[in-house]
Amino acid sequence: MKQLVVLGATGSVGRATLDVAGQHPDRVRVLALTAHTDVTAMAALCQKHRPRYAVMADAAAAQALTDALGDRSVEVLSGMDGVSVMAVLPEATDVMSAIVGAIGLRPTLAAVSAGKKVMIANKEPLVMAGPMIMAAARSSGAVILPIDSEHNALFQCLPPGYRCGTPPPGVAHLTLTASGGPFRDWSASALASVTPAQAIKHPNWVMGRKISVDSASMMNKGLELIEAAALFSVGAGQLRVLVHPQSTLHSMVTYVDGSTLAQLGSPDMRIPIAHALAWPERWAVDVPPLDLLALSRLDFEAPDRKRFPCLALAEAALEQGGVAPLVLNAANEIAVEAFLSGRLPFMGIPAVISEMLETVAPAEVAGLEAVMAFDAAVRERATVCVRNRSGE
Repeated sequence: MKQLVVLGATGSVGRATLDVAGQHPDRVRVLALTAHTDVTAMAALCQKHRPRYAVMADAAAAQALTDALGDRSVEVLSGMDGVSVMAVLPEATDVMSAIVGAIGLRPTLAAVSAGKKVMIANKEPLVMAGPMIMAAARSSGAVILPIDSEHNALFQCLPPGYRCGTPPPGVAHLTLTASGGPFRDWSASALASVTPAQAIKHPNWVMGRKISVDSASMMNKGLELIEAAALFSVGAGQLRVLVHPQSTLHSMVTYVDGSTLAQLGSPDMRIPIAHALAWPERWAVDVPPLDLLALSRLDFEAPDRKRFPCLALAEAALEQGGVAPLVLNAANEIAVEAFLSGRLPFMGIPAVISEMLETVAPAEVAGLEAVMAFDAAVRERATVCVRNRSGE
């Protein structure tokens, strides 16, 4: 019986994880759930899945959850320290890391350092501190399984027995596919007037607001390139991006003998979640299988880095290495937040990121606390940049 902890339970990945777990009650017990402030959603999840622990990062939300549950069988805790405690519970076997943003780094690293099987859905920790996380996994013996559909597809196409963090044998290059987002065919002039309501309407996937904007700007694919470099221990020269509007071929591995293996499936996050939760087995999941006859065609095209400069900025950060990916991620989070609140135009997102990459001096950053401090400093500078651009 797997003992499951879901970090970020009320988000789209958290809910999908609990849906898969709920389909296998004889194999999975929900041990703990964490969330930020969504008391209503968390209360409903607790009532349905009956975890032993529930943590709200916000103290007021934790008290509201306690009042809403009125049930002493669920122990309610509060604060990010409580979230990290859930990640290292001795009885926990499987940890789903699905907290959006840099705030997910500390509990993710804690779970990895504790030697858990960690299913990573939030790409920001690996972008900010990928080498640190992979080194911790090698030291603790933790198994890291990627949940992003693209990285999970790559993992499935690599040789049996492959473990993340080691160079894959016989691989020429890895190709990540991108849907192109809702603005794939838009002109540069049209992109200047994109609204938040338009940006969060992804054509294929149901996702949260932040990741939907990242997909619309193609920053999501850029972050995934950096994540893939850490997960699979490959250099920038071994990574490719192809736009694939149908979102059914999720990624490909090309080997040195000319063979290319690809993973296909419906655009439903429950597929990679079921793969990782069941690993190394396969479990049935209530998702319709891919109908190739109905699909009839697969289209591919090169990404347009001029219209979508966020991808080029991420590629440059990956090439530069060091703290550049951390700067990229922090600036992007601040810029996306400003866009969603109406304080920055859509194309202001890459402008802010570019300015931060150009003006933040390289630094030697080692250890979690130094990473978090550097991240906070970049966010302060990016906030000032947004304020200057918006005339606040």
